[in-house]
Amino acid sequence: MGIHAVFGALADPTRLAIVERLLRTGDLTAGEIAAPFEISKPAISRHLKVLEEAGVVERRVERQFRVFRARPEGFAQMEDWLEKSREFWNGSFDRLERIFAQEERRDAKDE
Repeated sequence: MGIHAVFGALADPTRLAIVERLLRTGDLTAGEIAAPFEISKPAISRHLKVLEEAGVVERRVERQFRVFRARPEGFAQMEDWLEKSREFWNGSFDRLERIFAQEERRDAKDE
């Protein structure tokens, strides 16, 4: 899946909370994931499906339980995009600082 799917999946507060919890605690069953939320289990299942399709969580079956875990590798595209954005903005701010410094030198000469 692409970066749009990852950002789209994580844009929902419930899905983001699910992923954060999985990253913090490790593997959880669907029931454990659903426990703190005040929404139906089918709604949690739909959220988990979106997260699976985006590639940020994966499911395995252990006996009668569906166990989910976060897939850190599913965030790689997002990390790449954030790094490129960081480089762009750092470069832009560096250029802006140079422009301000040039303007300050010109103003100092004019005084």
